[in-house]
Amino acid sequence: MLDEINRSPVCSWQFAQWNDEQKKEFLDVCTGVRGVKMTYDSFFKEIMNPDVHPERLEELLSLLLGQNIHIRQVLPNDSVRLADESSLLITDIVVELEEGSLANIEIQKIGYAFPGQRGACYSADLLLRQYKRVKGQRKKKFTYQDVKTIYTIVFFEKSTSEFHEIESAYIHRAKQVFQTGLKLNMLQEYVLIPLDIYKESTHNKTINNKLEAWLSFLCDDSPERILEIVGKYPDFQEMYEEVYEIYGNIEGVMDMFSKELLELDRNTVQYMIEEQQEQLDALHKEVDEKRKEVEEQKKRLEEQKRKYVEQQKMFDEQQRKYEEQQKRLEDQQKIFVEQQEKYEKQCQQIEIERLEKEGIKKELEELKNIVNKLSEGKL
Repeated sequence: MLDEINRSPVCSWQFAQWNDEQKKEFLDVCTGVRGVKMTYDSFFKEIMNPDVHPERLEELLSLLLGQNIHIRQVLPNDSVRLADESSLLITDIVVELEEGSLANIEIQKIGYAFPGQRGACYSADLLLRQYKRVKGQRKKKFTYQDVKTIYTIVFFEKSTSEFHEIESAYIHRAKQVFQTGLKLNMLQEYVLIPLDIYKESTHNKTINNKLEAWLSFLCDDSPERILEIVGKYPDFQEMYEEVYEIYGNIEGVMDMFSKELLELDRNTVQYMIEEQQEQLDALHKEVDEKRKEVEEQKKRLEEQKRKYVEQQKMFDEQQRKYEEQQKRLEDQQKIFVEQQEKYEKQCQQIEIERLEKEGIKKELEELKNIVNKLSEGKL
């Protein structure tokens, strides 16, 4: 294989542009060590082309949507959807189904940030596309009954963290419903398939049904799994053979492989930009929250300071009253001491007077006794 590559200056130059891991991947596929990654845009569109093989995409959609699907036509994906985000999409096929519904099938190598919001925008864009087209066709006969369901089906080769929070779930279906049980057709339905979680969940397990075979066909490139798929469902053999027929043209397949790698690099850069933007937004949010916390703490401190000042004023007022009361008490104490001293002096004076009166009384009695004795002639 290396000799064949080196014989062509174009192939040799392209091969030299790849890193060692990419070179090994390409050689492993060419030599049968591993299968082709069907999530590559070129191979998926070649094998699943609804213009050439509508029955293949019809079967996959029927299994995913749980109803018989027939494709009426393939629509050009030249809508007004966000052009600057299209680089994040590896595959984007829009088909109109037999009853008029539209299905948008996307494969994303890297599950970028906010898949819910973006998926809703893509679905709304496709719904608007259908509305404008049908209204233009029906003109005055148009009614909203003419607008049919929009199915958004997204395969993620590498899913985001939100998907990994739900253990072992790898098919997520959603549509708008009312909690009251009100029955209205809100037109938008979603099926999200994280292929990495499917592959991890079914590791070392056998394939049990046709849907698992399809999902394995899309994400598992091990020879053992390929042989199991073909052994259980021989109709897959034709698709694998078509892939390896493509590899018969080395120069053409190398060109396809180079484009896939270039697109993957662009996706990775875009993803890193969005991831950094998300981190920056989270940082700004954290800073804003910290700023709010600081402002709230500042308000609390100011409130505490205000209360402290008020309490200090109350304390000063109480201190002033206490000092006034203390002064009045001291004055009363002084008056009491003075009155006590005056009382003691009065008591002393009374005692002296009493003693004096008792002394005079005694002397009078003695004189009286003397007079009595004199009168009696006893003296």
